[in-house]
This record gives sequence, structure tokens and C-alpha cells, in this order.
Amino acid sequence: MDIQDAHHLFVWFFEELSTQFQKVPGSAIFLRYVKSSYQNDPVRSAVELFLFLFAVRYLLAPKYSTQKQNYVTLSDEEVDELVEDWTPEPLVAPQTAFEETENEKRPVIVGPTGPKTKLSNGRTVTNLASYNFYNFVANETLKEKAIQTLRTYGVGPCGPPGFYGTQDVHMKTEADIATHLGAPACIVYAQAFSVISSVIPAFSKRGDIIVVDKAVNYAIRKGVQISRSTVRWYEHNNMEDLQRVLDKVTKEQAKKPLTRRFIVTEGVFENVGDVVDLPKIIELKLQYKFRLILDETWSFGVLGRTGRGVTEQQHVDASEVDMIVGSLAGPLCAGGGFCAGSDEIVEHQRISAAAYTFSAALPAMLATMASETLGLLQTNADIMVQLRENIRTMRAQLDPRSDWVICTSSPDNPIMLLILKTGVITSKHLSVTEQEQLLQEIIDETLTNGVLITRLKSMPRALHTTAKQVEWELQPALKVCMTTGLTRKEIERAGTTIRHAITKIISRRKG
Repeated sequence: MDIQDAHHLFVWFFEELSTQFQKVPGSAIFLRYVKSSYQNDPVRSAVELFLFLFAVRYLLAPKYSTQKQNYVTLSDEEVDELVEDWTPEPLVAPQTAFEETENEKRPVIVGPTGPKTKLSNGRTVTNLASYNFYNFVANETLKEKAIQTLRTYGVGPCGPPGFYGTQDVHMKTEADIATHLGAPACIVYAQAFSVISSVIPAFSKRGDIIVVDKAVNYAIRKGVQISRSTVRWYEHNNMEDLQRVLDKVTKEQAKKPLTRRFIVTEGVFENVGDVVDLPKIIELKLQYKFRLILDETWSFGVLGRTGRGVTEQQHVDASEVDMIVGSLAGPLCAGGGFCAGSDEIVEHQRISAAAYTFSAALPAMLATMASETLGLLQTNADIMVQLRENIRTMRAQLDPRSDWVICTSSPDNPIMLLILKTGVITSKHLSVTEQEQLLQEIIDETLTNGVLITRLKSMPRALHTTAKQVEWELQPALKVCMTTGLTRKEIERAGTTIRHAITKIISRRKG
């Protein structure tokens, strides 16, 4: 067959193929589409032809198993040998000798907690180590209300709030808190600690910016860590340094995509006891266009004429704070916590806050107690006046009359934090660990004389954490909690006991 015959055969083959193809239904439409779409775009035709051939090859390719083992098979003896040689890294650091000794001597309370508490050794002591500020635990009316609620609703809802855990008492508590604060809406959580650590990551994500006070509590630190946001720290309660950080962040982000920006701080600082300068922070957050998350765990129910917290004490409208977080487990002697803000902020948390979405709802009895105790603070201002009078009585016995310690807490803070004076630390050459040991000796001596107090504690550093990675070091301190359940004379006696124990222990310590 010569070339001409081959050519005729080739032409005949394609004509026959075209004739058979045109008999296929819809072939004419396909040919018109190809001619109109690709006559001026050969590259597109080539790409689609490649994709068509790839699809055909993929469909015709042989099957393969996804369960195919691609690792070395070990014998049972080899597995046992590897297991024996493997040493897991500890989840926490081992206890020190000091911690073991402290745990062995830790007092155990028998029966209800109150101003006078019975210990397991049979002694009854003055309890200045609990958050029973208003002695609500001894209120018979509250006890009867709690029993009645328990009989009506049971011990717990046994379900998350967003599914079937929400009850009418939860909605009432949310409305009561929102009304008390003057906020548009409120959401109640089952655990106080989890509120702030869930609120922060619910709003701030990777790429967003959080500016935080260096002395904030552990729950805030966990929330900041979980959010994976960019974090900037400012010196504790230093408004000039806060402005410097805000100015720096604003300049850095000027030419970058818009991100969410937050200031996170506390009303009353758990680790120091002092109070935030809220009006100044409001001014700065408006100036630099940041949102403010205020943790009032230790100021709600304590500060202000009716216990509304820092906003009431410093005459700031609650609506100027984007999110107010608080606890119902401290001064209110109930349980759980809350976040108050706009309707949009609250509703967003109902589907985005981990502690709300994935936890059982607050037991009805605790929600009822929160509403009841909140009502007592609103209608009975005398108990707050009495508490502040007791605080002044105790401070008069300790801070100005002691040569060894000073109180860093705000004058209205019922949790008095007593730290060693700088001169004492210097003259005695005390490290942080030695300060903790010295304060524990004071606590033991005070307990021997019938007064139960404690000391400020925080979570230990993570394993392999260096000093440079720690933004702020906790200052060891004694913690003395006031209550309205004691008379003036009882408080004076307790203050004298604490002061004498401090003097006795520190005096015999050689520098």
C-alpha cells in the first residue's frame, strides 16, 4: 500500500467515524458547541482534552488498598523490649519536700464552712480562709429556698444548656444579673473558672490581637493561650505603659488587614488585690478602637454600693464595657459564672463558647441561690457596710502596725493579701521559695492559736519553662478573708493573733 492509498484509507475512516458519531442523539449540539467555543482558543481545547484523558485513565486504573502496611512489622519480643525501654515524660513536676510537708499538715474541715469551723482534729477555729464574705451559708431563709429548689428540680439538669439543660431558673438568673448590672443581656455558665477561659477564644482567634495586664489570673492566661491570638503584655495597672502598647500595636497594624483587637484585664486583681483604673482604660479603648473584656470575678458582689462591681464603684456605665465576666461562686456563695454584654455578644457565646456548649448546665439550686443572694445585696445595703467596717478593723491590726508585712489589696477588698516588705526580703536574703516557706510557717503558727488563714497560690510553671518565658512572677503573700459573721472583738483578736505569729516567725529567722 502506497502513501496515496494510506491517505484515502485514513480519510475514509474519519468520514465513517463522523457519520457514526452524527447518528448519536445530541451529537449535533455538541459539535456546534465545540466549534463556537474553541475555534479561537486552542489552549483551552488542549487543557480539556488532557483532563478528559486523565479522567479516563483514572477510571481504568487498577484498584489499590488503603490498608496496605507501610511500616516495619515487629515481633512480640521486640514490642515488649521497646515498651520496657520507654519512659513517659511526667504530666506534672514531682512534688517538692516543701509541698509534701504542706499536704501532710493541711487542715481538714468537718461539717459546714462558716466563721467558726470545726476541724478533723476536733478543734474549732476562726475561719478567715473562705469566701463566705456575707455569711450567706448561715442564712436559714437561703437554706430553705435551696432545699425547696432541690426537691422541685433535682440535683442537676444532666444536659448542656443548648440541648435540654436550660430551665426557667437559668433564664431568671440571667435576667436578674443583666438587670443588676444594667447590661442588655447575660449568659450563665456552669463553672466560674471556665467563663473567661471560654469567652476569650470564642471571640479572639489566630491573627487577632489581645493586650493583657501582666498580673492577670490563671484563668485569663489559659483563655489567651487557647485563643492562639497575638498577645501583647503591659505592666501591671500601668496606664502609661498600656497606652504605649496600644499605640505600638496600632502603628504595626496600620498597613495590615483589619483584625479584632481586645484589652483584657481584671476588676480586682486576684494576684495583687488592687483595683483597675477603669475610666482610663475606657478612654484608651475608645481612642485606639479596641474592645474591652473585664473579668470581675473578685469585684462583682463586693465593690460598689450594691455590689455591681468596678463599674458601680468608679461610676462607669456597664454598656461601655464590651464584656463583663463574673463569678457566682465567690461572694454570692452559689456556683458558676456569667458574661454580660450586648444581645449579639451573648447569643454568639451560646453556640461558640466551649464551656457553655459542651458542659452540663448549672444546677437549678445554684442558679436560684445566685438570684436570691443578689437580691439580698440589692435590698440590704447594711451587710456591705458591715463587711467594709470589718475590713477596716482587720487592716488596722495588720498593715500599719506590722513591721514585716504590707497589704497590697484595695481598701474595699475583703481578701487581704499581705506580702513581706522589701526591706525584710533584702535583709533576710529570701528567695521566692524561702518566702513561701516562711509564710507557711506563719500559717501553721496562726492555726495553732486558733485562726485559720491561707496564702496566695497559683498554678506552677509548665515543665521546661524558663524564667524568660514567664511574663510576671507571683509575689508570695498571706491571704486573709473577711466575713460579716464575726464581731468586731473577734476580728481584733484574730488580727492580733496573725500579727503576733508574723512577728514570732520572722524574728527568729536569721538573715
